[in-house]
Amino acid sequence: MHAPRATLRRSLAAAAALPLLTGVLGACGYGSQAEKGDQTVYVAKGKKTGGVDEVRIGYFANVTHATALVGLQKGLFQKELGGTLVKAQPFNAGPSEIEALNAGAIDIGWIGPSPAINGFTKSGGQNLRIISGSASGGVSLVVDPKKIKSLDDLKGKRIATPQLGNTQDVALLNYLSGKGLKVDANTGKGEVSVVRQDNKEIPASFESGALDGAWVPEPTASKLVAGGGKVLLDEKKLWKDGRFVLTNVIVSQKFLKEHPEVVEAVLRGSVKSNAWIKANPDEAKAAVNAKLKADSGKALPAEVLDPAFKNVETTDDPLASTLRDEAAHAVGAGLLKDPLLDGIYDLTLLNKVLKDEKRPAVEDAGLGAK
Repeated sequence: MHAPRATLRRSLAAAAALPLLTGVLGACGYGSQAEKGDQTVYVAKGKKTGGVDEVRIGYFANVTHATALVGLQKGLFQKELGGTLVKAQPFNAGPSEIEALNAGAIDIGWIGPSPAINGFTKSGGQNLRIISGSASGGVSLVVDPKKIKSLDDLKGKRIATPQLGNTQDVALLNYLSGKGLKVDANTGKGEVSVVRQDNKEIPASFESGALDGAWVPEPTASKLVAGGGKVLLDEKKLWKDGRFVLTNVIVSQKFLKEHPEVVEAVLRGSVKSNAWIKANPDEAKAAVNAKLKADSGKALPAEVLDPAFKNVETTDDPLASTLRDEAAHAVGAGLLKDPLLDGIYDLTLLNKVLKDEKRPAVEDAGLGAK
């Protein structure tokens, strides 16, 4: 899965933004909290970082955003920020998070690669930078084993993805194209029917028989397995060394320029969250579930949470070369045209944090800001 080194510019097929989730209170390991509108506000005492009153952080209430969930739940971001308040806003989908970033409603966000590329391209490279990695893996093709016995049985079947043009949608279309199966990228019609449906709705559709399978991230994949589905393909098997970017950390270029001390503090919290997750997997899993319950009102059962958490690798490395590949896959599938990648990364502050932690620097695959 290697893509050309040539600069990719792009325009992604637009997907409708989904409504925001309402933030609710969860347990925090540092400072105290208060609710304000749709946001959860983490309050801590001390000196304000860079003299800034607040930083607004976006994320998904999803196991693939474990770094953000744990960092918020355990107060690890707030600890690094001192008296600068954290305002945390959960989102349903990447386009709505990019819209919020563009509008100045959030400053920093955890998000998948496709919306990040789309947002960067649409702005002519002016709105965001990717400043860190967060997660790899955690995506599977899960099928009804009574209808699909092998990967050669996909023709004529109905396979769901979470959203038109999202990261999993691109992966499925690229895979089907590689198998010689023709699908219209925009309508989803073809030799395989690609059904775009929200992650929350896919398990019910699968159980009713309306879907034959789904190419989805965790915990949706594990929900389908718990409901009788079978993992036919773990996407890790399609990538060199089994690693590919699933979640990045992005920041508004304006906020990065004006408040680098705050961005660095958030990145310290991110790096420390990932280290804590790896050192304390059982406690981290519990923290993820507690935050999911706080955001959605419902925790995941063990039969879903355990495999979902295990399938997602948290990482500080943005795995930049795989972002290039994912953009190329989207171009090949007909979802992207001439995407912009040059300058999408700025890993300066992340590498400073990693150096302070006596850890090696990470690379931007030649796509860093000049």
